[in-house]
Amino acid sequence: MSIPPPDALSPLAMATEQLRLAADRLNMSEDTFQMLRRFERVLTVTFPVRLDDGRVELFTGYRVLHCTDRGPGKGGVRYAPDLTVDEVSALAMWMTWKCAVVDIPFGGAKGGVRCDVRELSLTELERLTRRYTFEISPVIGPGADIPAPDMNTNERTMAWMMDTYSMFTGRTTLGVVTGKPVCLGGSHGRKQATARGVLIVMKRAMDKLGMRPAGSRVVIQGFGNVGMHAALIAHNEYGMKVVAVGDAYASLANPKGIDVPRLAQYAERTGSVRGFDGADPISPSELLTTDCDVLIPAATSAQITAHNAPFIKARIVAEGANGPTTPEADRILEANGVLVLPDILANAGGVTVSYFEWVQDLQSFFWPEEQVNQQLARVMESAFERVWDRAQRDKCDMRTAATMLGISTIAHATELRGVYP
Repeated sequence: MSIPPPDALSPLAMATEQLRLAADRLNMSEDTFQMLRRFERVLTVTFPVRLDDGRVELFTGYRVLHCTDRGPGKGGVRYAPDLTVDEVSALAMWMTWKCAVVDIPFGGAKGGVRCDVRELSLTELERLTRRYTFEISPVIGPGADIPAPDMNTNERTMAWMMDTYSMFTGRTTLGVVTGKPVCLGGSHGRKQATARGVLIVMKRAMDKLGMRPAGSRVVIQGFGNVGMHAALIAHNEYGMKVVAVGDAYASLANPKGIDVPRLAQYAERTGSVRGFDGADPISPSELLTTDCDVLIPAATSAQITAHNAPFIKARIVAEGANGPTTPEADRILEANGVLVLPDILANAGGVTVSYFEWVQDLQSFFWPEEQVNQQLARVMESAFERVWDRAQRDKCDMRTAATMLGISTIAHATELRGVYP
């Protein structure tokens, strides 16, 4: 299946433009560029699910594999009512560069189902997940393509996927997915890994700029797994002051600092930050432009655009989400002296610990959380230094440097492998 031409501001258009900018700076041949922008597989499935009231509803799902030149595909599964093949494809491409930037032997993949989880019961979600897994089971596997949790999926979703695939193959196959419960072959530290990676990279950037985390003000857009844990780690371990947060339902601010542990408990109990009494309501647009030292967009793509980028007051933008900043906004932020820590570097902690989990599953030898966190810090700090040095050497922004680093790594592997037959 071919991918339709991307729209001007679509996620795939953003990903392709970033690839083209980096390829031009690398003086890449057109043949290599075309090899890197292609997708090895784009699978669309439509499948029936019996609902609790007896009705049968059809759902559409995707699994996109971008590149396996350095190893099996790796990427999350998201459930969203507006999910498109364009979005999934862009996320798969970004995952390829991300894995190369942190130097782990995976290629990029992504998947998901177009659905609204708020309208489905737990039993309906299980049936949907198991049927989706069955539909994509011919193309996934520990050595082929390894799903993980993403938006609106979690470790229980991964347990269902692992079990369904194991029934399909006739043997328990822990390594087919990552992000599983610890008791089913999951890794300690996986739930906090993406957020922890964002904060590790942020800390190294603050060191370079002569900033101190303790007492610094941070704003976080998104209060799901990444945003909530980023807030907790920033507050508890770095001594930062979380002055504003927001989710899909509400945005809140408190210039004196929000009681993050209490907010996290409240959000887990109610499903949103809306109604929390320790901060004042603000609009979603005000959230991103709140005065702060560090802004962490950890929601969805294309949140920082040409319209709001001129008003962002943060010194550092650390991207917890995938593709939250448009190319036009990137240029504005750079002109305004804002350091953007790009998604393919900043939020690579999740796929890094997914790699650790996969290795542990294959070896049937599991690590304590302290070891996981130490190895994560080693990988993220090393990746930051490589990207920082590339940016300084080539006199470019961090996104271009990270993209060039990832792309050049993949391009070299592609050229060494050659073309078969």
